[in-house]
Amino acid sequence: MAKTRPRRRSAGSRRGAPKRATKSARRRSRAARPRPRRRAKSVARVQDPRTRRALKEYARAMKFFNHQKYRAAKRILETLAQEPIREVAERARVHLNICLQQLQRPETPRLKGGDDYYDYGVSLINLRRLKEAHAALEKARKLLPKADYVYYALATLAALAGKADEALEHLERAIRLRPENRFQARSDPDFQSLETDARFRDLLYPEQVIA
Repeated sequence: MAKTRPRRRSAGSRRGAPKRATKSARRRSRAARPRPRRRAKSVARVQDPRTRRALKEYARAMKFFNHQKYRAAKRILETLAQEPIREVAERARVHLNICLQQLQRPETPRLKGGDDYYDYGVSLINLRRLKEAHAALEKARKLLPKADYVYYALATLAALAGKADEALEHLERAIRLRPENRFQARSDPDFQSLETDARFRDLLYPEQVIA
């Protein structure tokens, strides 16, 4: 009678041999491990209610600032510049100075027609901002090529700038379009620089030339 061989025990079934951990057991063991704690961000100042409020106001001011609403931004930044929070106060003061500079600049009005450019040019002459006035009056001249008052204004502008030839040319055109401008120019102090110019006298007093 043949002898039956005894079954070999697998390595895992041997007595005393360590059992291999299954995948699910490994997953459970990983989940059970304590995870390292993340370091809390050092935002103590941001957590402070006063700081949060100041930063929120600063963001609101920057929104106005970026949309060039400098007057609205200025009101908020003036308050923030007095904040005891140094970082916020310093930023506020920088942008506040920019707002003040922008607000000191005169706002350019919305000009549509030739008369608008003429009125604006005359107001600039009165402020002695001659370069800007010249640009406005040149636009008025292009839009109103037969307006005597535009040429008269250009004549006064050139006279104030010391440009005698240009002043006389514009004044002659203004008188040609409207002869009454001759009498107005006689008493206009803006033509004071031309009083000793013989061409100016001849233009204003043609009767003396004829005589």
